[in-house]
Amino acid sequence: RAQMEVAMKLPITVAGALMPDAHQGYGLPIGGVLATSNAVIPYGVGVDIGCRMALSIYDIPESNFLENEAKYKRELIAWTKFGAGNGWQGKYRAEHAVLDRPEFNATPFIRSLHDKASHQLGTSGGGNHFVEWGIIEFDKTDAQLNIPKGKYVALLSHSGSRGFGATIAGHYTKLAKDLCKLPDAAKNLAYLSLDSAEGQEYWLAMNLAGDYASACHAVIHERLTAAMGGQLLARVENHHNFAWKETYQGQNVIVHRKGATPAARGVLGIIPGSMTAPGFLVRGKGEENAINSASHGAGRQMSRTQAIKSITRGAMQKVLKEHGVTLIGAGLDEAPFAYKDIHTVMAAQQNLVEVLAKFTPKIVRMADDGSRED
Repeated sequence: RAQMEVAMKLPITVAGALMPDAHQGYGLPIGGVLATSNAVIPYGVGVDIGCRMALSIYDIPESNFLENEAKYKRELIAWTKFGAGNGWQGKYRAEHAVLDRPEFNATPFIRSLHDKASHQLGTSGGGNHFVEWGIIEFDKTDAQLNIPKGKYVALLSHSGSRGFGATIAGHYTKLAKDLCKLPDAAKNLAYLSLDSAEGQEYWLAMNLAGDYASACHAVIHERLTAAMGGQLLARVENHHNFAWKETYQGQNVIVHRKGATPAARGVLGIIPGSMTAPGFLVRGKGEENAINSASHGAGRQMSRTQAIKSITRGAMQKVLKEHGVTLIGAGLDEAPFAYKDIHTVMAAQQNLVEVLAKFTPKIVRMADDGSRED
């Protein structure tokens, strides 16, 4: 709350909101939403630009997963790669049209990041990033998605723009701090005017990083779909750690969502719990007081350091077994106990989103080394 109150005092601030999964971050808190006038805050977007959720729902029944669990695990290991600096090599290197985008030649700085982006395309970061198989359940038929009531195999991923986005974030945050001198309490909220060349450069780079993050998910989902077969019924994707040009109370604003899900009326999103807690497919209700936003997950209740000190490997393995979850990788800082109760968080935002379906994780893969540089 104290971080958000500092953000509300900026001369560019129009409105702000705090989501029920909120916890402390750099600059804006995680779960902070800030609408500004003609200015963008690099740390208000965050280090992992365009970090997002992507969900693929297949016409595969739950029974198929239970009968072929070993294959689902094997292919998940084969087609995912995690952690700082890791990328695909040789014939496994991924291809996507995003790498041919002219924006990569917009400035020498962005051009210098092309090789890094190419190397890490189709991979995931460290920390809380994951790719997981699970079962999604619709209690009733959803007409918009054209999915009948029932249970289906689904693939859920969470990651962002890798080292490419992290380097952009670091570069333009430093630039903003050099250009925009703020009191110590607000220094991580340094902003760039969109009327400036620097602001326009960052806006271009941020959008490119967001499209690159989307491409990473597309590669992962396409590869695993090809490996496991099945007809795709729906694919839903939403991002956080981004800034959007929107209208708020009749005014053109820049809306920063630092770990918050877009939830304008009718907009689909995914709000995950933890490796043993369900996630939810939701449709936004367009609540103006929340600046058309909702939480992006359960939110941490323990810092990473606190989790590592207080949670044992045995306790983590016990809760995984109780929930029937197979875990590949992940450190103690990502244990389920480190997160808030997703049901409490969802109950707090019933006026922000409508729940369409519940996703239950079954096989979860995360970084082996706990790296979170990107």
